[in-house]
Amino acid sequence: MSAQARTKPSVASVAIRPATLGDLDALVALEHAAFSGDRAERRAIRHAIGSPSMSLLVALDGGDKSILVAAATLERRKGSLSCRLSSIAVSPGRAGQGLGGIMLDAAEADAKAHGRKTLRLEVRADNGAGIRLYERHGYARFAILEEYYEDGMEAWRYEKAL
Repeated sequence: MSAQARTKPSVASVAIRPATLGDLDALVALEHAAFSGDRAERRAIRHAIGSPSMSLLVALDGGDKSILVAAATLERRKGSLSCRLSSIAVSPGRAGQGLGGIMLDAAEADAKAHGRKTLRLEVRADNGAGIRLYERHGYARFAILEEYYEDGMEAWRYEKAL
């Protein structure tokens, strides 16, 4: 076994829970580390933590589960059977370790727990890793949104029946 394989953190050690206000600074730092543009602002993250129509899930790792390594934000509209996954952020130092899939599974479970029948999301057309993740998890593209992101990049919309 190589040294890299021995030292790679295990995603099995990750704990998923709803975010609290105590996570706010770490969530803002994760947002800035994970995204170069179209970042959620501190006030939007604070709002998501306390909103009855949103879920903000965090993945914690480390010996005492104190290091925030990923997050997922979901939005629900009253009267809708669909839920929107507005963001999955993974710490760049933990990319490629399966955290995106773990957060996606947690988001789907949260949407189901809130009575939603489908989960929808947008992904940058140039985000190959994200597109592969969603398609591997059974998401189907159903629309393209031109000039969706602040830099003019289009978004591909995906949906999955839960």
